[in-house]
Amino acid sequence: MQRIFHTPEGVRDIYGIECAQKKQLEQKIHNVFEKYGFMDIETPTFEYFEVFSKEVGTTPSRELYKFFDREGNTLVLRPDFTPSVSRACATYFDVEDAPVRLCYTGNTFINNSEYRGRLKQSTQMGIELFGDPSSLADAEVIALTVEALLAAGLKEFQVSIGQVDYFKCLLQDVNLSEEEEEKLRSIISSKNYFAVEDFLKEKEISKEIANAFIQLPQMFGGVEMLEKAKLLTSNRDAIVSVERLEEIYDLLCVYGYEKYVSFDFGMLSKYHYYTGIIFQAYTYGTGDAVLKGGRYNNLMKHFGTPAEAVGFAIIVDQLQTAIHRQKVEVASNEMPISISYTKETYKEAIEEATRLRKEGKKVALCPLKG
Repeated sequence: MQRIFHTPEGVRDIYGIECAQKKQLEQKIHNVFEKYGFMDIETPTFEYFEVFSKEVGTTPSRELYKFFDREGNTLVLRPDFTPSVSRACATYFDVEDAPVRLCYTGNTFINNSEYRGRLKQSTQMGIELFGDPSSLADAEVIALTVEALLAAGLKEFQVSIGQVDYFKCLLQDVNLSEEEEEKLRSIISSKNYFAVEDFLKEKEISKEIANAFIQLPQMFGGVEMLEKAKLLTSNRDAIVSVERLEEIYDLLCVYGYEKYVSFDFGMLSKYHYYTGIIFQAYTYGTGDAVLKGGRYNNLMKHFGTPAEAVGFAIIVDQLQTAIHRQKVEVASNEMPISISYTKETYKEAIEEATRLRKEGKKVALCPLKG
């Protein structure tokens, strides 16, 4: 049988300077998490299938890596940290006593079929804030997003904020099947203005609501989008969801981070557990978002402890690619001092290496060949 020396499709080895720089990047981001009072949590690499089932609203079943334990239970490699951390929070913490702040670092696994070289295993770092329903919490998490990206070395990036409740409120006044809702969500997310218009032609929908849906793919830009969104509808709940964004923007002005923020009402995540704001961060050098997050007030209920929550995940591999392509200077860890030795000099070499290590130096002992 031929031995295989390369990695499977969708995964890769990371080594040398790249690996050292990745660890350093993770440490910089983690320092920001700690400054905001978040505590580390580690959840299992695999969980019961129910943690990521359709009812939770996470990754589609066909994209999960599934296998069985000895008892016949279906297990999956985690595709997403949020359900895992929510399950752990519901199990070990009392969110009614005080808000719970948790952060994590680890790998996620999605068996996607898309070409474009997308990795099936990627490293994520993120935070989850449980038990605080306020716009203050939303603004704090977005401010933390900005600080984490600045700490990573980025200077030019944009945090695009959406509001899934706005879309859901508009849906309340129309009669669409689940499949039709999903199709409408998909074509709005893809910014396909004409497809939305064609889709709605055959539906019995008022002109006001149809016009609002048609406008959504083009509803992205600065803070002026908020006023425009309120003028598009008379649905009171939809207007309230925009007023929430106005509160968040005012708070971000207090933080001094408003220049990093824009708004996008056509942003509708494939994760259905989001209930309010959603946001993604973009920068040069990568076509995908380097960070994704939002509010999910109903997810904890699935694990037996209802609680509001908001959080985000940084896709570390995407962020590192962007940093490399932008030629952001990353200080790599100092290389170890190399001390060569022979059979006659190994004792002196060990003594010298021990002395330098006590001083905090990195030392590698290398035998002389020959």
